[in-house]
Amino acid sequence: MPELPEVEVVRAGLAPAVTGARVAAVAVLDPRSLKRHVPATGDDGAGGHGITLPATAAVARAADFERRLTGAELGAPQRRGKFMWIPIASGPERDRALLAHLGMSGQLLLRSHEASDDRHVTIRLWIEHPAHGELRVDFADQRRFGSLSVDRLVVDGADLVPEQARHIARDPLDPAFDDRVFIAGLRSRRTAVKRAILDQGLLSGVGNIYADEALWRARLHPETPGELLSARKAAELLLRVREVFAQALAEGGTSFDAQYVNVNGQAGYFAHSLNAYGRGGEPCRRCGAAIRRIPFAGRSSHFCPKCQRRR
Repeated sequence: MPELPEVEVVRAGLAPAVTGARVAAVAVLDPRSLKRHVPATGDDGAGGHGITLPATAAVARAADFERRLTGAELGAPQRRGKFMWIPIASGPERDRALLAHLGMSGQLLLRSHEASDDRHVTIRLWIEHPAHGELRVDFADQRRFGSLSVDRLVVDGADLVPEQARHIARDPLDPAFDDRVFIAGLRSRRTAVKRAILDQGLLSGVGNIYADEALWRARLHPETPGELLSARKAAELLLRVREVFAQALAEGGTSFDAQYVNVNGQAGYFAHSLNAYGRGGEPCRRCGAAIRRIPFAGRSSHFCPKCQRRR
């Protein structure tokens, strides 16, 4: 699943092309990518956030999405954790935003009008930008876990965020992120430190890959209880999370296959810099011991048993 660096790479790539653009037309090719879109009239009979929609409800949801975006002027893309949104700058939907969640394989791709089609495209926007001309924004999603929606913006502190993203914490790259609150929250938990930093209510944007990498850099066993960490060690872990994010952003994110790409369809190369994740059985680049892989919440944790001893 794309984590903060991958979503931020997409946001930064979209920004020059969509900020100030007008949506000329919208086409929903597969309503399953609107699973989180709630029509303006309220409940569409499918529970609002349901995965499977009756045919009539799916058609109504698609028509509502197309109608509300067509003619909208778009603002600058924003992000919190793994959520990204483009505020609607003018018109009847100006208190709302186009919200994107990439799920497992979602892609937002910038294309010319004449570009060849992609069989995984589920939603398409044609936009007109005063400087860049006519472009397409294609939402492609092979596994259909991602979504687009028009969502209401609500006040959260000094920010306006989509209602669907209000429940998640700020991410460590947010200037308003409160280090002291995070450190206190982490040290108050009896749960394993890896599980804690994956909790999007504590801090957002960290997924399995970057959790393993940050813990390796901090020399922390993933199953160490948060309450055993000193304030200094918790602060170091936060520093390592930021370091990993910064390097991943500089290298375009992590791509293991063609499912994560930037807006131009190019893969990131941070996978070549991984020290723990996906390296089970390989020598630790710090001490030479074999990296261990253990089950974790239906996935895996990767760590060095010598450098990251369990406390």
